[in-house]
Amino acid sequence: MSLFIQSIINSIIEIIIFSAIPFIWWLVTARKDTSFFKWIGLKKPEGGKKTALWTIGAAVAFMLVSLLVMYAVSGVETATSDFADKGFAALPAILVYAAFNTGLPEEIVFRGFLLKRFASRFGDHAGNIMQSVLFGLVHGGLFISSVGIPKALLIILFTGGIGWLMGYINEKKAGGSIIPSWCIHTAANIFSGICSAFVLFK
Repeated sequence: MSLFIQSIINSIIEIIIFSAIPFIWWLVTARKDTSFFKWIGLKKPEGGKKTALWTIGAAVAFMLVSLLVMYAVSGVETATSDFADKGFAALPAILVYAAFNTGLPEEIVFRGFLLKRFASRFGDHAGNIMQSVLFGLVHGGLFISSVGIPKALLIILFTGGIGWLMGYINEKKAGGSIIPSWCIHTAANIFSGICSAFVLFK
């Protein structure tokens, strides 16, 4: 099976799995009030050019963070290891992976579901901090055994900070849309996938 087809299949599975709990929650608590897509934040962003500039700036920041993370985990198998040394042939699979295998599912869970639920219970500021801490812990925790606690803590700090920024942009600049963070997340994943495909970090 080609890498591209495998990426599509994996993406469909990931989206279904990551959307299951949010969908059930919406079905039980908010189905009569709004559509699932609006409830989760899959709607047109507000803010126009200002939101676009925030999104671009955060995407650049996420790419820089990705450089640090890739350096920290060089030599360790990661989600982009399948693209290693495949060059341009891996590009279609990288695009699918970046947008739909990791970007969309994670945004649905962290910024679409957890952030909004935490914010409704504890307030916007606390809710954003809570989802960003979980975002960092999930990403850094995966590497504790392979890179050690100090590097894992750096990964948690960097990815948690970016998670907070994406949540801030979504809620404060884009009217609750998760489209900006999805774009930011996708751009960073494309960047890391390309770095892997051309073996920029060994």
